[in-house]
Amino acid sequence: MRWRILGLLFFARVGLGFQFQTVASVGDDLVVAFGLSYADIGFLIGLFMAPGLFLAIPAGYWGRYVSDRIMVVFGLSALAAGGAASSLATESWAIGMGRVFAGAGFLFTTLYFTKMVADWFEGREIATAMSILVMSWPFGIAMGQVGHAWLSQTYGWQEPFQAASIYCLIAALGVYLLYRPPHDLPDATGGTWISLTRQEWRLILCAAAAWGVFNAAYVTYLAFAPKVLESHGQTAIAAAGIISVGSWIMIFSGAACGQIVDRIGGQNTVLAVCMGGAITALLLLGLPSAGVGASILFGLIGMAPAGVIMAMAGQAMRPQARAFGMGIFFTVYYAIMWITPPVAGAILDATGNPQGPLLLAMTLFAAVVPLGIAFQFFKGALVMDQERKV
Repeated sequence: MRWRILGLLFFARVGLGFQFQTVASVGDDLVVAFGLSYADIGFLIGLFMAPGLFLAIPAGYWGRYVSDRIMVVFGLSALAAGGAASSLATESWAIGMGRVFAGAGFLFTTLYFTKMVADWFEGREIATAMSILVMSWPFGIAMGQVGHAWLSQTYGWQEPFQAASIYCLIAALGVYLLYRPPHDLPDATGGTWISLTRQEWRLILCAAAAWGVFNAAYVTYLAFAPKVLESHGQTAIAAAGIISVGSWIMIFSGAACGQIVDRIGGQNTVLAVCMGGAITALLLLGLPSAGVGASILFGLIGMAPAGVIMAMAGQAMRPQARAFGMGIFFTVYYAIMWITPPVAGAILDATGNPQGPLLLAMTLFAAVVPLGIAFQFFKGALVMDQERKV
């Protein structure tokens, strides 16, 4: 049953990446249509994450009173409505308002999708399950990298927003009709307030920071790596296609990486190897004719530990504190994700070199490793304290 539920959540969560990728895919069209700078495009990308700064903790708290299923359906509906609003915009600020509304939906869905999988797979292949879940994000992005570029060039920049909105509505209907919670889940609704322990705070902050910098680096890569290839003579559609190769590959490499960690451990070693691969891929991207190879390396090695990093969140707290803890997790994540795209865009505006933002991405990837080590250290200390008490 839990694998069927995971399949449903994967299908629904694809809509998040599909909607997110819209602005990055049509950024050049928006620059022409509204006279924007690339820092402005980065700001619009980052706006998708802004609501999480203010809604993550309340969303986790509301989970005590509203079912996970309803929260996800609400979030997917908001993603659809925000995308539709952006597609109707005649001024750039209206696109931004649509992005904020869609971003609120992204917050609710991301938080509760993660909680649902943690509830279903706690103690049972959780790294594998989280790896499969988080691969829905690059799957949706890869769909957007190819599909949005074609829709924009064929029908106009509005069409990608509308296509993503339709997908999100179908996903909302699927979750509403088909999702069921596990029968043995401890009741976390109503009742007394459940706070995080000191150790849970340490673990969740390490996990959140690691997930934040990892995704911020990935988003920077998605937004600016195509421009590196265009500077080598590739067309916009060809560059988008080459960069999307990595996103397609990571769908499979991520699941494999989760299996490796579930079966033999070695999380810190896996993170070090994979982040080294990500940095190497970004360096190779600057070489003419190395785009396909760099994209393959990025997807096969660099992005493989996404689910392993996300699984840290599920391991950081008790089930009855999970909704609130996920609120803390995503508050930190959204803060990092909100800040990074405008900074990357400003680097491109200031230097005129598309490789400048990729240097920022390399730095962020490198930061994942010490954060993963810190998580394992605090987790080990928690286990030792529990053994002493016994």
